[in-house]
Amino acid sequence: MLVSSIVRNTLGIKSHVVKNVEQNESGIEVKLDIRKRRRLPCGTCGELGRVRDRLSIRRWKHVPLWGIPVTLNYAPARVRCAKCGMIRVEEIPWSQGKCRLSVGLIWSLAAWCKLLSWNEVARLFNVHWNTVAAAVRQAVTYGLEHREIGNVLYIGIDELSRKKGHVYVTNIYDLNERRLLWSGEGRTQDTLKEFFKEHEEAIKSVKAVCCDMWQPYIDMVKKYLPDATLVFDKFHITQHLMQAVDEVRRDEVSELKKTNPELLKRTRYIWLKNPENLTDKQRSRLGHLEKLNLRCNRAYLLKESFREFWNYKRKGWAAKFLKKWFWWATHSRLKPLRDFAWMLRRHEENILTYFDERISNGIVEGLNNKAKIMSRRCYGFRSAKNYITALYHCMGKLPEPELVHRFL
Repeated sequence: MLVSSIVRNTLGIKSHVVKNVEQNESGIEVKLDIRKRRRLPCGTCGELGRVRDRLSIRRWKHVPLWGIPVTLNYAPARVRCAKCGMIRVEEIPWSQGKCRLSVGLIWSLAAWCKLLSWNEVARLFNVHWNTVAAAVRQAVTYGLEHREIGNVLYIGIDELSRKKGHVYVTNIYDLNERRLLWSGEGRTQDTLKEFFKEHEEAIKSVKAVCCDMWQPYIDMVKKYLPDATLVFDKFHITQHLMQAVDEVRRDEVSELKKTNPELLKRTRYIWLKNPENLTDKQRSRLGHLEKLNLRCNRAYLLKESFREFWNYKRKGWAAKFLKKWFWWATHSRLKPLRDFAWMLRRHEENILTYFDERISNGIVEGLNNKAKIMSRRCYGFRSAKNYITALYHCMGKLPEPELVHRFL
């Protein structure tokens, strides 16, 4: 098959022809032209019109052939559009707007960017990093314009650290579809306000929202979704409990440094793990430590008893258990556990809503891990804008156009 035939088939052109193909030092140069006596579609409305004149030659980078750069050369035509009543530039089938990348190259680069870092894709295709970034931005822009959000019933809200120094982005996920709905810089009230204003129609169908106990999130959810059920994520609550148990261990280790520094050495995960996940060696050591009446052991028993809370089927029984556990924790003479118990009491209403809508941010944590892996393989992103673009691209499940030929 001739190279001209390959180019023609991958571009999917009907009103244009491959006039000439030649190779030089810069790669393969493809010259395109209009078929004789053909009406061309208007670039604005798509109405067919007669060719009036031609513009100067423009160049587009196309998908490399056998590692050889391919450049398309074409002088766009201007057509008389009866519908617009004006002279317009034709709709070019291999181009999007004024972008100097062909549609095939845009989506080829964008597909590889889901698997590799942008730097690596730029090296493989022998293009500049800015070219790759432009391709991903074009793909994300198209996807956001053409995606159908539909009826979103359950959403999860969580922040994600972008770099050192408490720099965050707020991610909002559709828990049913397991996709990223929206991402914004920061984790303030203004951040969430921007999301709610952009998606006024989509959020009308939301039944429940799952988030952590970050006050700016709580205030905005109650303001913009007053009828939705607010559920505090059980994984974040468990995380707070684990931190309290570990704080008890650290305090006791400090007190035992002079008398018996080896007693609690390397026991952190013995107290934090679930009993069924302990190794034989850890289980044996735990059995020995339980006989010593340590504060760590009291914290451990309170932690294990709290696990029963999530197993209740009815909200009323769960509330009774929580009241009883609150008494145990506040009378345990363990300050970190007492502080945790009072935190539960302050947020009790939205903790118990878990038994009305059994949702959690487990899906959110999984997607956040994917986002962290994506950031690591790129060695981080300098700007929040590029990071958010990459998040949409990899986790937004954005639609793609139907191409004549897929290069990946």
